[in-house]
Amino acid sequence: MVKIGSVALGEFPLLLAPMEDVSDPPFRRLCKKHGADMLYSEFISSEGLIRDAMKSRKKLDIFDDERPVGIQIFGGDEEAMALSAKIVATVNPDLVDINFGCPVKKVVSKGAGAGVLKDIDLMVRLTKAVVNSTSLPVTVKTRLGWDEQSINIEEVAERLQDVGISALTIHARTRSQMYKGHSDWSYIAKVKNNPRIHIPIFGNGDIDSPEKALEYRNKYGIDGIMIGRAAIGYPWIFNEIKHYFATGELLPSPTIADRVEAAKNHLLWSVEWKGERQGVVEMRRHYANYFKGIPNFKEHRHKLVTLDASQEVVKALDNVLEVLGR
Repeated sequence: MVKIGSVALGEFPLLLAPMEDVSDPPFRRLCKKHGADMLYSEFISSEGLIRDAMKSRKKLDIFDDERPVGIQIFGGDEEAMALSAKIVATVNPDLVDINFGCPVKKVVSKGAGAGVLKDIDLMVRLTKAVVNSTSLPVTVKTRLGWDEQSINIEEVAERLQDVGISALTIHARTRSQMYKGHSDWSYIAKVKNNPRIHIPIFGNGDIDSPEKALEYRNKYGIDGIMIGRAAIGYPWIFNEIKHYFATGELLPSPTIADRVEAAKNHLLWSVEWKGERQGVVEMRRHYANYFKGIPNFKEHRHKLVTLDASQEVVKALDNVLEVLGR
């Protein structure tokens, strides 16, 4: 049984990665419905939380049917991180996660996210500040190092465990790789096999099929897998992996009816949470993902991304089922 603090996650949990502009409550709810064991919010700026920025505060929304759910924060200032962890605790998530992995320039340039990989002492101080400011379990998501010449994840894992984190997720790339090139999970195995490490170690990067999930589980000995991009438009991946682990068999691909139902749920839950206009507009980028690889979807997509009323979009999705689901 894998545990983060007192949060029990089963024998081999599948975690939904925190993804900016993706991992909001409607999408998390959909992934939970399809088998995700642990969910994370989009990352939230510690400075934004302290300033009471509306966008940052909105990201604190969590709902009971999502649990267990963690809220992820990022920043490069100890005081701001400690204070933001206290603000996070007021909405009672199951844990606080710290982002030391985001490679995007606007985050890194502020000395946050993967930018902290250049200064391990600062990373340790930031983590300690968060751990000391909350009674919630604190976890960290990070990368192997800044670049290939400075891979330091083994030292990082020991030092972060020593200041009190309850679990560590490692994206098996360096910051300089961004999301390109090969992810090297051998470094995650080195962390996991270190006799000093007793916290759960989760792997992240390039898991996009049940077969690869099983291969990496067996090969690298991790405690669970975090899935990010492969779940976008394809929340079925969680249950597909679980079924493959249990039976050795692949589930059939989702039908047109399955895809329409997922897209509808995502739309209606988005409208419920964001309001009609914003919910409809922000869903437009998702339809191509839900129907990826489906022949003759293009003309339907054009209609879905131009309609302005959610009920009209629902009717258009029903039409997709009627025309393509035969």
